[in-house]
Amino acid sequence: MTDTTAATWLTQEAYDRLTAELAHLEGEGSAEVIERIAAARDEGDLKENGGYHAAREEQAKQAARIRELKEKLRNVQIGTPPDDGVVEPGMVVTALVAGDEMVFLLGSREIAGTSDIEVFSPTSPLGAAINGCKIGDSTTYKAPNGREIPVEITDAKPFAG
Repeated sequence: MTDTTAATWLTQEAYDRLTAELAHLEGEGSAEVIERIAAARDEGDLKENGGYHAAREEQAKQAARIRELKEKLRNVQIGTPPDDGVVEPGMVVTALVAGDEMVFLLGSREIAGTSDIEVFSPTSPLGAAINGCKIGDSTTYKAPNGREIPVEITDAKPFAG
């Protein structure tokens, strides 16, 4: 059984999208970059070869993305968190933040996919402050300017996609 406090909640669509991206990067995406590096290397002098350096940089970015995807997919919970009014990753939160109503997803941009909903990471100052709160709870978080910002949770529902 997966420990839900450490799990990353992903919708089935987000999970499928991320696993497909990982498969592409590890398969044909990697082969394409390796071919470009080999072709650029065959052009000669590597110090003056912009195509070679660009392909190597792309390879490094690709390797970083592969590591990121593997980490995200390592401990994943597919579906939606329970609809129990508790703020946790995978929830759409409605809150009064410094008196203004905000609606956002607590989680990662991968969960949001193509949705235009605003996303806050659970490790951001706001996300960390509200994670675990319930509807009706009030808390504060420290803004980058050092001010304490009041937050009141008015709703929390699982993200439907």
